[in-house]
Amino acid sequence: MKIKKGDKVVVLSGSSKGTKGSVLKVYPEKGKAIVEGVNKIKKHTKPNAENPQGGIVETEAPIYVSKLALVDSNGKPTKVGYEVKDGKKVRIAKKTGKEI
Repeated sequence: MKIKKGDKVVVLSGSSKGTKGSVLKVYPEKGKAIVEGVNKIKKHTKPNAENPQGGIVETEAPIYVSKLALVDSNGKPTKVGYEVKDGKKVRIAKKTGKEI
């Protein structure tokens, strides 16, 4: 998977199109990721120790990685490529050629 936890991404399609955020969690087996402030849902919760009142909680839901693009140092979306430098495989931004 080309997107990893902590990456800055932009949403390419859907109701959150154009929204930028950082990746909080990645699910490679499902091809999804949770992005901060993107794909918000309302979830009904029972009372528990953390939330004794219970009620409706707004949280982020996973979004398909194919709808996300990595943001390079210029702040624009870019594709991800790979190069081998000093015997290590590193990710590079296709537009700028810089290491991520």
